[in-house]
Amino acid sequence: MDISIGELSRRTGVKVPTIRYYEQVELMPTPPRTAGSQRRYGEAEVRRLSFIRHSRDLGFEVDAIRELLEMSSYPERPCAEVDLIARRHLAEVERRIGQLLALKDELTRMVGACSHGRVGECRVIEVLSDHAKCAGDRH
Repeated sequence: MDISIGELSRRTGVKVPTIRYYEQVELMPTPPRTAGSQRRYGEAEVRRLSFIRHSRDLGFEVDAIRELLEMSSYPERPCAEVDLIARRHLAEVERRIGQLLALKDELTRMVGACSHGRVGECRVIEVLSDHAKCAGDRH
């Protein structure tokens, strides 16, 4: 298979500028070019870019993806390091969920306390003007 960057984009759902960015940060290898300087890709690049896209969809950072790609090159190795990366990411997701739940609670409280009167008496404006009036500081 010998495809252009546009075809790679269509097959993986990753935009062309993002593919170029992944090449720049070395998540994707520098592709060979034609005599006309057009990038050319094969099945290995389609698989690699699909891996990267799925990893990004799950929220993994570029550095973690780089580590995971490196580890995937050694299928006979134990997966303890892979598990550690996934566990760290899970802990971060759980931390962010906690922050979002606290934010939801505060917004619910602010909206619930709104008397639907004038802006000068608005609880939302009051709380946004003075962080000390928030129920907590986790958001």
